[in-house]
Amino acid sequence: MASKPEAAADPIDVAVGARIRLLRKVRGLSQQALAEAAGVTFQQIQKYERGANRVSASMLQRIAKTLGVPVAEMFGETSPSSGAVDEVAALLAEPGALELLKAYAGLPRGVSRSALVEFVRSLRQPT
Repeated sequence: MASKPEAAADPIDVAVGARIRLLRKVRGLSQQALAEAAGVTFQQIQKYERGANRVSASMLQRIAKTLGVPVAEMFGETSPSSGAVDEVAALLAEPGALELLKAYAGLPRGVSRSALVEFVRSLRQPT
């Protein structure tokens, strides 16, 4: 049986994967560290995070325990504004986004944050 193409991944699987990735990054864990704690390969964690593979209930429990969150948080059940959380999770899943945000938050008070935001915006390609 052929595997399901990533483009046809179920939106719930993709959202759960994005939350796994976000929480893993916030906790400072590598895919390898999470994989070892969960008893799978890091490639499997990659597939979960992309939504390419569904996470079984038992695996979701192990991952949530490792990340120190209730399983319900993986579905956005703990927040009434889960749509906004999904959007933020997708933004923070971009490579370097969490590191950029941490650096931004660590700026001293006298630094013009708006100038930094404008600089980053200027780097975007026109759409």
